[in-house]
Amino acid sequence: MTSGPTHDDAVWPALPLDAWTDTRETVHLWTQIVGKIRMANTPVVNHWWNVTLYVTTTGLTTSPIPYGDRTFQIDFDFEDHRLGITTNDGEGRSMKLEPRTVADFYDELMAHLDELGLSTRMWTMPVEVPGLDTPFDEDVEHASYDGEAINRFWRSLVQSDRVFHQFRARFVGKVSPVHFFWGGFDLAVTRFSGRTAPPHPGGAPHCGPRVMHEAYSHEVSSAGYWPGGGPEGAFYSYAYPDPPGYRDQPLGPAGASWRDDLGGEFVLPYDVVRASDDPDATLLEFLQTTYEAAANTANWDRPALEAYGLPEPAPARGRMSEPAPARGRMSEPLLPGVCVRERLRDRR
Repeated sequence: MTSGPTHDDAVWPALPLDAWTDTRETVHLWTQIVGKIRMANTPVVNHWWNVTLYVTTTGLTTSPIPYGDRTFQIDFDFEDHRLGITTNDGEGRSMKLEPRTVADFYDELMAHLDELGLSTRMWTMPVEVPGLDTPFDEDVEHASYDGEAINRFWRSLVQSDRVFHQFRARFVGKVSPVHFFWGGFDLAVTRFSGRTAPPHPGGAPHCGPRVMHEAYSHEVSSAGYWPGGGPEGAFYSYAYPDPPGYRDQPLGPAGASWRDDLGGEFVLPYDVVRASDDPDATLLEFLQTTYEAAANTANWDRPALEAYGLPEPAPARGRMSEPAPARGRMSEPLLPGVCVRERLRDRR
């Protein structure tokens, strides 16, 4: 008798949302506080790329933040369950990640910044959270922290981040970093056609029109991962603006679908990826087919924007092979140490 495929829960962990709803809501607000500290101290970058967080080997980070002639960084460590503040001149502070109110988290973090000479003012109202109108410094309702659950979420981010980077590398046009938006509590990567877009209608709670106008100033195909939209969260993909025929394009893998109830986007449940024989290939298929749905229906200049041809399935095990050069700007085989020489040869 042949047994079915086994899945390593340590790599793509199970993440039933109903088991950590309170923790998710609390940590979401903690990340908003940290993200707003970064936003308050950095110059605005197109599409608000200056405000996001990034996945690390232990959690999430702001990356270095300028403060006068100093820099500092704030890191969530979901292994040791601490929040750390470090500076370029060797100072630092640390605080426990444990069950505590959002107000308490806010007060301690801001006190540490004051002690380090990094005082920062922010608008303390949460954003993009429907029905929540309580400022951080007054929120004593959200106070949960399940360390094991948040560690599982971080590990799901690590795997998603890794595959998103692989997908990102296929594109030579304008493309965002793979980054974590604390407004929606989601990991995202966005490709751009190069054309401007009509003004976004907005509507996110406590986000004025300028916020969405800047975020969606240009035509996009955007994909991400969000701990919502399904029993264990979901991967999503959408286009702005939504081209005619977009939602009716071919889509893979099995289990992916169009969801009007989530604002109009393609969705692939996280548990479909986690339980598949090849999670990487399953997720990449979703990312690629949904991007192609946007690019084809909106008439993107794909040969000018795409780096490599698509990887072909390897017949023996059904896994994705190495990318085979086919179309796009980088369609020639590239070898380490000779690629630059070969590409310059014909320009002399």
